[in-house]
Amino acid sequence: MSNSENKTVVCYGEVLWDMLPTGKQPGGAPMNVAYHLQQLGKHPTVISKVGFDDLGKQLIETLAAKNIPTDFIQIDHEKPTSVVTATFKNKQEMVYTISEDVAWDYIEKMPNQESIVRHANYFVYGSLAARNRQSFEALLSLLEMANLKTLDLNLRAPFYNRDLLEVLLSSADILKVNRDELELVSGWFSALSAEKEQMQLVKDRFHLQSIMLTRGKAGAILNIADEWHATNGLPIQVEDTIGCGDAFLAAFISKQIENKTIDETLRHANQLAAFIATKKGACPGYELSSVNAWADSLLPNLD
Repeated sequence: MSNSENKTVVCYGEVLWDMLPTGKQPGGAPMNVAYHLQQLGKHPTVISKVGFDDLGKQLIETLAAKNIPTDFIQIDHEKPTSVVTATFKNKQEMVYTISEDVAWDYIEKMPNQESIVRHANYFVYGSLAARNRQSFEALLSLLEMANLKTLDLNLRAPFYNRDLLEVLLSSADILKVNRDELELVSGWFSALSAEKEQMQLVKDRFHLQSIMLTRGKAGAILNIADEWHATNGLPIQVEDTIGCGDAFLAAFISKQIENKTIDETLRHANQLAAFIATKKGACPGYELSSVNAWADSLLPNLD
């Protein structure tokens, strides 16, 4: 077994049912990241919680069917499995109504989590699962023993505030943001308007190893080891943008595990995110070879 095959990823936070106009789909950023990592041949583990109800049972069965380990998904006998109602504002944006006081608000720090977290190369977390004190405190405890702490802000109003986000940012080694999130965080400290200046400010302020900015059709920018890297957007027909950022992050981590160059890593992450944007939902079925062939087919359209 190669060194890269030994590397693992832990994804912490919400797992839920997205109630979309097209039907019910499993969702939640940590689950989406884990799904794509699994599709890319990596070894993700999800730490979360579902209710002792039909929706929780169905969710665990669905994750298991997607080969996502469910050993660290806790069962809550009092709180229900989470449901999110998603409606299209336009093809580029979804509006989410997120139920409160649900199972993943009460994730517990358990002794059996310590080994998997300490041995995982990447620990992925976001801001939503920190909205309740119990899950937040469990997260902080796990962050103390985690290795490369990878934060996807994934802001969902009204479930965040500056104090909370600063704690999460201060723990991070790697940060992924979109334009709105970068504008918000950099705006706490400066009126800078240039993206690279905003990214450098946030990177320096929170002592990050790297910061990546996803820019939709404009591609992505990365600052790592004080070097700048960028990749252009792809000419695609967007179906919806659900889960594109999660696919981007999973692909980025996947290629880093494989010790690919930074430029290849960024390009691959951008390609998978674009591919997912051409599909319905966050976790469509696909093979990596089909994504690569699809991306190659776009090359004649790129100057």
